[in-house]
Amino acid sequence: MSRSRRPALATAFIVALLGLGLGACATSPQPPPAPAQPAPEPELPGSFPATELIGRWGLTAYHQEADRARTVKAAANQCRNPYVITPGPTGGVMMHLADQSTPTEVRVKANRAGRDFIGPPGPAGGMQDREVVSFDKRVLILRWVDPEVQGRYGTLVYVKCEPARKRRRPVRHKPAPKPKPKPAAR
Repeated sequence: MSRSRRPALATAFIVALLGLGLGACATSPQPPPAPAQPAPEPELPGSFPATELIGRWGLTAYHQEADRARTVKAAANQCRNPYVITPGPTGGVMMHLADQSTPTEVRVKANRAGRDFIGPPGPAGGMQDREVVSFDKRVLILRWVDPEVQGRYGTLVYVKCEPARKRRRPVRHKPAPKPKPKPAAR
């Protein structure tokens, strides 16, 4: 090799190294693609329509299963100051969620195992949902899904209040007029 070729060879060597270095940057390993998220579980309808919840309910709660029967009786006495469930704007019903002062529209929904829940739209069994322990159209027992909320509020017992009866005013009968005294015989 001649001396004049050495600088050209050195330059070619440096250019090749730079090319490999830049090529390595462009082909650095990319993180693997995130696994595809499964499609959200569709909201399944519950075993009873939400319209069966509309009305006035006596409401109480218990923490110990042994208190259940006593609490059901106590709930019936709460009809003097009932918890009112009204229809929601999109087919659900208006009820309070935990720690909320205004009612929110909730739905009756079921999970794949067939258990019923009452809660905001979305898959059954969410942290804001209540699981339906039992419902016989007169007594509704609900347990919060969130264990922290369940610990604070306990198991809810709703007892359907009898329809308010219209008070009828008592009919007042006019007293019969007193007979006029007969004139004295002369």
